[in-house]
Amino acid sequence: MSQAEIDLGEGTAGFVLGEGPVGILLIHGLTGTPTELRQVAKGLAKAGNCTVYVPTLAGHCGDNSDLQATGWRDWYEGVRRTFVGVKQRHEQVFVGGLSMGAVMSMYLASEHPGQVAGLLMYSTTLKYDGWSINKMAFITPLLIRIPFGVRLFRFTEKPPYGIKNERLRAIVERQMKEGESSEAGLLTMEGVTVRELHWMNAVVKKRMPSINVPALVLHSIEDDITSRWNADYVERHLGGPVTKILLDNCYHMITVDLQYRRVIELSAEFIDQHTHYVLPNRVGVGAVELKRGCDAGASVYQ
Repeated sequence: MSQAEIDLGEGTAGFVLGEGPVGILLIHGLTGTPTELRQVAKGLAKAGNCTVYVPTLAGHCGDNSDLQATGWRDWYEGVRRTFVGVKQRHEQVFVGGLSMGAVMSMYLASEHPGQVAGLLMYSTTLKYDGWSINKMAFITPLLIRIPFGVRLFRFTEKPPYGIKNERLRAIVERQMKEGESSEAGLLTMEGVTVRELHWMNAVVKKRMPSINVPALVLHSIEDDITSRWNADYVERHLGGPVTKILLDNCYHMITVDLQYRRVIELSAEFIDQHTHYVLPNRVGVGAVELKRGCDAGASVYQ
């Protein structure tokens, strides 16, 4: 199967980087875009042993009406199709993601037992409890149980937008406010979308003890969106061996923030440890970049 035949989701934002024998499927976050994973994908592809696939989730890279027309099972179905294609090309496939994408990677592993070599979990989001979140957010689980309750609230992104790097934060803020959703994601998230995340998280929590896949769990101790409680919960409840590493000097978007190089380094080491291929030396090894859609040079996260 050629790379062109692999489903990368809606639109043109999804991309493939590298030509290595190990497949890596990375899933972006809720209201996010594949762009937020490009730096990590490039870093892993440069090792020469990996091909990295980053699809676009259903309803994303458009406006809020597009997102509200979909639910978590729609988001997963697109990821599942990508995984099936990647698995046909690669004997070993690692799956991971950022924020909600990390949770979805666990769900995919539970749906495909024995087929996922390892999980790469960045800023796992089981609940919104970071220091920048409105303190009334704790009533969200109650509102989603009330008829029409989801119509009563929405989440609006506010500074620091998960980014400690002030220069990058300013660029992302401008792009979100100007509606450039294919690059920086959406500025708001409606209650119906939050409800879908809660439903998916409830399913995944029940399945976690049966997911016996090795996992790398990276989380910032300064995360403004989701506290380290989320990483600790994964460490305690996931059925497989967990390597949890807490980062500093970054916020929620660890794949683009000040520690993104550390994220790449730790991810590459984890993949090396859990692959049976003989891998080349990372120093000086080039990678072939195959892009679909957005020009990497135009990316805010470049």
